Amino acid sequence: MDVADDGARLAADLAARLAELTFADLDQQQVTGQLVDAAVAWARGHGWRAYRRAASVVPLPPPLQHRQSVLDVACARPDAPPVVIEVDHTDRKRTVEKLLAEARAGRVAIWIRWGTGRFAIPPAPVHLVTLEVVRRPGARFSRSPAADPPPPPRHSGTAAVAGEAPPLPLP
Repeated sequence: MDVADDGARLAADLAARLAELTFADLDQQQVTGQLVDAAVAWARGHGWRAYRRAASVVPLPPPLQHRQSVLDVACARPDAPPVVIEVDHTDRKRTVEKLLAEARAGRVAIWIRWGTGRFAIPPAPVHLVTLEVVRRPGARFSRSPAADPPPPPRHSGTAAVAGEAPPLPLP
């Protein structure tokens, strides 16, 4: 299996795992923490070693260029390339640049983007996993798994015929 196929498969598997997540009234930092925890649990569930805040191949920008940037999660897999995961609430150019550098270094790069929607697609070979949430007052976020939509409400006991409006009851 090539790295692109492996990355697509892993991203789909991680997306399925994250789709099960539920939470209510968390702030931005708490949601990101929940997603990092879920990514670590997903990796460990596959029997991989998983590290939070692992060193990236990318140095920090000046004046800290002598230090390395960090990844939210890095996973060591036996007999397969490592997997690196970044978790963000917003589209960050620096995150894309970091994940592209990680991919060039031979790692499978996955970007978990969460928010209320409109997620920008990163360039290949970065794999995108999205998680849509609901924003509540006070910069709080909630999520419940997608369910089948409820049936439309029954408004009257009379079925409408196409092209004909049912009579409305008068008071």
